[in-house]
Amino acid sequence: MAASLSRLPITDCLKLCHRVVDGLCGQEPPLRGDYSATWSLEEWLELINSLTALFRMVVGNNSSDEEVLAGLADVDSGHAQALLSVLRAREEEIHHALLDRTISISCATLQDFDWQLKLALSSDKISSLHTPLLSLNLDVRENGHLQPVTVEMNREELNTLISSLEAANKVVLQLK
Repeated sequence: MAASLSRLPITDCLKLCHRVVDGLCGQEPPLRGDYSATWSLEEWLELINSLTALFRMVVGNNSSDEEVLAGLADVDSGHAQALLSVLRAREEEIHHALLDRTISISCATLQDFDWQLKLALSSDKISSLHTPLLSLNLDVRENGHLQPVTVEMNREELNTLISSLEAANKVVLQLK
């Protein structure tokens, strides 16, 4: 990215970075045709992907200015400061775009839950079972309708669910 960005004057670099943020936020992204004399198609795609990933990572991790500048060590200081100024000026927009992207994964939301712990003593196939089971009742709102969902899990399935929820929580915390 360093050699690529230095091909532009700083004012044009600022414009490009703002257009990249526009694209990230669902508006019109920068057009390849505007920069075809500066970069080949491969270089262009690499630059746009790098800038987009940088903006997402910095906002998602809530990185400090020092961390951002350290990550841009291979970029000359004028262009690094330009990137940082665009980032800080549009940080809230990027944050909202990342949250919207996360929320759009599913339109269903959890409204309420209830759980019960049961001990299965036997089944029709095994006379002595003694297995703890968790019965989880979820009230999920999807498209304005409340839909009950009931799940019964043994210990291993519950551990898998907890691990999945913890991983999802880490991802959500990174986007904040």
